[in-house]
Amino acid sequence: MQDHDTCFSNKGEAYDLSQDVPLNPSSSPTLGDLISRRYGRRDVLRGMLATTAISTLLGPHTLGAGTSAAATGAHFHFDEIAHGVDDTHHVAPGYKAAVLIRWGDPVTADAPPFNPSNQTPEAQEKQFGYNNDFLAYLPLPLGADNSEHGLLFVNHEYTNEELMFPGLGPQDKKTNFAGMTQPLVDIEMSAHGASIIEVKKINGIWQVVSNSPHGRRISARTTLMRLSGPAAGHARLQTSADPSGTRVIGMLNNCAGGVTPWGTVLTCEENFHGYFMGTLAGHAEERNYKRYGVPDGWYAWGRFYDRFDISKEPNEANRFGWVVEIDPYDPTSLPVKRTALGRFKHEGATTIVNKDGRLVLYSGDDERFEYLYKYVSQGRVDRDNRANNAHILDQGTLFVAKFHDDGSLEWLPLVWGDGPLTEANDFRSQADVLIETRRAADLLGATPMDRPEDVEPHPLTHKVYVMLTNNSKRKPEQVNAANPRANNLFGHIIEITPTDSDHATPRARWEILVKCGDPRVAEVGARYHPATSANGWFASPDNCAIDHQGRLWIATDQGSEWPQSGTADGVWAMETEGPRRGLSTMFFRVPIGAELCGPLFTPDDKTLFVAVQHPAADGTTHYPGFERLSTYDDPATRWPDFQANMPPRPAVLAITKDDGGVIGS
Repeated sequence: MQDHDTCFSNKGEAYDLSQDVPLNPSSSPTLGDLISRRYGRRDVLRGMLATTAISTLLGPHTLGAGTSAAATGAHFHFDEIAHGVDDTHHVAPGYKAAVLIRWGDPVTADAPPFNPSNQTPEAQEKQFGYNNDFLAYLPLPLGADNSEHGLLFVNHEYTNEELMFPGLGPQDKKTNFAGMTQPLVDIEMSAHGASIIEVKKINGIWQVVSNSPHGRRISARTTLMRLSGPAAGHARLQTSADPSGTRVIGMLNNCAGGVTPWGTVLTCEENFHGYFMGTLAGHAEERNYKRYGVPDGWYAWGRFYDRFDISKEPNEANRFGWVVEIDPYDPTSLPVKRTALGRFKHEGATTIVNKDGRLVLYSGDDERFEYLYKYVSQGRVDRDNRANNAHILDQGTLFVAKFHDDGSLEWLPLVWGDGPLTEANDFRSQADVLIETRRAADLLGATPMDRPEDVEPHPLTHKVYVMLTNNSKRKPEQVNAANPRANNLFGHIIEITPTDSDHATPRARWEILVKCGDPRVAEVGARYHPATSANGWFASPDNCAIDHQGRLWIATDQGSEWPQSGTADGVWAMETEGPRRGLSTMFFRVPIGAELCGPLFTPDDKTLFVAVQHPAADGTTHYPGFERLSTYDDPATRWPDFQANMPPRPAVLAITKDDGGVIGS
């Protein structure tokens, strides 16, 4: 998200800079100085030196091939690219990265041609939206493992007005939204949401199938959605437009997501707080909204639509911050907001079928000092009858994580009536617990984390990888075992091992896989990253993917902080097993001002789809030779078209190997 008053990066992670205090006021123990108790300095250095010695012996690119990352450890083989920042993207030698679809390209069969100087909301409702984030590939037909023909689901997280509209410049509270009109707001709302397109690989080249009956736009402006689960219909979700509390128009700030075993997509509302304006002093929802940072007024929507002004519609913000289930195979299906999964700033919602058949879903709350969650379904997944899974995401238990200094992890159930989650603390039903998930987790004493983003369970080893992007606001007295660095600019990755490979159990073990950052910069405490070379280290892990061979790939998002590292975001391949565990290799790099989202493999691992979000946006004022705010009329790059009449355009790329082989082999 844009760098608003309470933002840390492009994602809009809220932090009250005026008071220099996090939105999470929890006084529950943060585990003290546990890192010194669990890992002594000598132990950390010994591990680093051992890994460095192995790295020296093996070399950065002598990576063996095999059939299982879990079995071999060293599984990547490609020549890495170099760190840097410039106006275009870069991929490892022997690969090509081709643009598949860009902002404004047609999605529906009747979409008009893109005209950036004469946009309309009606056109945008049929065209590819802005700031593509999460990607999901659904093979065609349903139930197949087709790697060359399928549906691509794409989130559209937010909009950058200064890069979308000619002559406008930044639009925020500082500028009092001076240039915003209702038509421009309508375009913004239409550019949010998601796109569903049909894609096919023809003669080795991926193409969008034109006139596909599956082509669909989902927007914040027009798409009707249903609320389901324990909070659906509750009085706190009822509005003047929807007295039932079961219907809502649109979804907001959809970041990452997941795919269910029955072929639906889970798309996650993240920084919903920034879309509301107004005041709520003395209202019953005031405490609730303060905990989420509502309102933060990133957009002018509330000037034209009452539902985004909490003074006029005080319950509307409770209808956002959920995980939305969408069926890409059925273009007439109604998206469903699943309230049993909790209300917070979901980064993603990744799933795994537990060994007892129940569905387990992992999700991070992407903000400084927020929590890690999992959901365990009551019912078991039916792989033979898709319809029988309709209530899997409505009936189950949500848990929040507490990390202990002995390397154990405890999952605490968020169940009304248990412990402090009672009427004594103003929780009168399970709906209240889910609407105020953060406050419930505060009371349970969950561990505040350094921005937990993507969480990916490994289908082979059953380990779970948690991306902790960064936290520059963590003070020395707030350091703990799971978040071991103050002023954590570069982030880290935690690996969780469920007891007996059972994701439903309340206990697990955890350890830090890697502390990210340049190992040569000791003053930020990043010297423990066991990089293989000058380019093997990275900053701010955000999304990740585990390919079908079990290999881990990391995507980064430094936001406006990238000058701290001096390099653009991208994709790194990381070893998770064997003697090279924790070592990484740089595979792909985005253009200036962009972040890397998505990463998604086809079932045969011969295509890696990536989403390049907000090119020309972040950090441009620090870019040598540019050093000014990037705008539509004067952008830091015109990627990917590089045409004078085209602004920079977020886009999805398809990466393939020149010889047609497996990515990274």
